[in-house]
Amino acid sequence: MAPSSETEDGNGVVSSDPLSTAIKRQRLNSSTGTLTSPSSSSEDSLHATPLPTLPFEIVLEILSRLPVKFLMQLQSVCKSWKSLISDPEFAKKHLRVSTTRHHLLLTFVSPSREFVLTTYPLSSVFTEVTATAMQLEYPLNNRNRFDLIVDSCHGILCFALDQRFALLWNPSIRKFTKLPSLDNPKREGSYTIYGFGYAHISDTYKVVAISCYESDGSYETQVKVLTLGTNAWRMIQDFPSGVPFDDSGKFLRGTVNWLASRDSYSSWVIVSLDLEKESYRELLQPDYGGVAVVTLSLGVLRDCLCILSHSNTFSDIWLMNEYGNKDSWTKLFRVPYIGDVGSCPYTKALYVSEEDKVLLEYQSRLVVYNARDGTFKTPEIQDINGWMVPEIYQESLISPCI
Repeated sequence: MAPSSETEDGNGVVSSDPLSTAIKRQRLNSSTGTLTSPSSSSEDSLHATPLPTLPFEIVLEILSRLPVKFLMQLQSVCKSWKSLISDPEFAKKHLRVSTTRHHLLLTFVSPSREFVLTTYPLSSVFTEVTATAMQLEYPLNNRNRFDLIVDSCHGILCFALDQRFALLWNPSIRKFTKLPSLDNPKREGSYTIYGFGYAHISDTYKVVAISCYESDGSYETQVKVLTLGTNAWRMIQDFPSGVPFDDSGKFLRGTVNWLASRDSYSSWVIVSLDLEKESYRELLQPDYGGVAVVTLSLGVLRDCLCILSHSNTFSDIWLMNEYGNKDSWTKLFRVPYIGDVGSCPYTKALYVSEEDKVLLEYQSRLVVYNARDGTFKTPEIQDINGWMVPEIYQESLISPCI
């Protein structure tokens, strides 16, 4: 359990006294608590002018602002740096401070049936003519697979494997954990939907599995939760309102949220699960102002719950500025349709830049809408044929191996 002196930042990460302890521990590992330039010989040390020294607190602040790739290399500089960078409390500080390094992840199956994961710095998707691509090495060996990405939280990606398993993976530090099987009995017409997130008071990561079973023309649910580090699934209260409509839950501020259907796909409700209390509540939707809403998509934008409401000719992007408060719903943008929209024009609203450019998934492709001038741009990324699933994640040092 986290100590009572903890506070929570905007990322939902606990800030606690152990980091001060880590600093003191680092001072014990170094005779001076400063950085100096080593001399090549005792004779040189008599004449060489030493480099200026840096207090350890300054070193800590500098390191916490560096990209993960550099920090992984800097662990080789000295034992004290290796100890600091691998400290879980430093990982939390790094996550709080480095809030701008987001990446776009695309998962798809190549023509040779290989499961491919490609990542792009999110800034390059908005600003560069051709986005900078890097292929990731998926931690599981089976090439002929398509594991569905559930969500990302603090740099950890959650994948659903064959309806029975879940995988937690931080691609920035190349560490992963495959969770134990759900051990659900096989039933015809059954399926499982996952959610993943962080409970800040207990400082724990949790995976939620909602198993849906068809029974006499309707669906029943069974909900299990696994707290990372316990290696065991627990039963909690069944899903309270129909069945989830989304492929996966959306994590936000200690909760996982699903768009659910009570009786038909024209009757929606937002169900929120508090990961700390493991209790549910229903969130009220915005007043759509008389617009005939055909369908909805749920997401997270600008650290707010987001609804993408679709009509026949446009989609409205709504943000719940104060989580749980119905009156705080605000219409951010109206996005017109482009081309042949089909039945589901924009599947996801993935990210909004400071310049009001919205990254949207459009018929298994990506498009950027500039809300200020009403123009569209198609990012020039690797050509992908077939089904593509995008996800935004933040690089971090947080390990899924607890």
